[in-house]
Amino acid sequence: MSLYASTAQIKAALRISDTVDDALINLAGSAASSMIDTYCQRNFGQTFGTRVYAPDNSFVCQIDDLVAGSAVTINLSTNLDGIYNTTMGTADYQLEPLNGIMDGAPWPATRIRAVGSYLMGIGDWNFYFLDTPSKASLQVIGTFGWPEVPAAVTQAAVLQASRIYKRTDSPLGVAGFGDMGAIRVSRGLDPDVAMLLAPYQRERVA
Repeated sequence: MSLYASTAQIKAALRISDTVDDALINLAGSAASSMIDTYCQRNFGQTFGTRVYAPDNSFVCQIDDLVAGSAVTINLSTNLDGIYNTTMGTADYQLEPLNGIMDGAPWPATRIRAVGSYLMGIGDWNFYFLDTPSKASLQVIGTFGWPEVPAAVTQAAVLQASRIYKRTDSPLGVAGFGDMGAIRVSRGLDPDVAMLLAPYQRERVA
């Protein structure tokens, strides 16, 4: 799991200068980063690996975030037998969003579109009129994730980690008492954190 805010950044937000609670602060940072991954349905770190996908149709395949501009190898299982023995050349596909930019901001590749000699999961233009049912016929080897963690994600991690750490002062969910009685800690993701992360939420369609 990737950490989106360092212990030093969280401590700075909390105005803490000693090292007494570093372990708890680091744990809060890990928990906040995990919450962000779950909320956004994506990971903002980087991992090199091999993954397989079932194309949406003969031309387009949705993939996990792929670092824009990184080296990538895309293989097809042309016989749909799980053996990825055909490599797509760079003229046979394009990564989208184009230019690694969406709404004016740097963005990883989230789709592969066949534009050359092959179809997703079929591999031969002779089968142009066939649309193979979704199977894991595409293999992608590359660096998955983001080129760098967006500033908004780091800020969200600092805010959420600070909130989690301060919950140790109110283990029963009561932050104090006022004129109207108990002041209870709200549940879930901090509203400001949700606002910071809203542009990065990924909607996955089954």
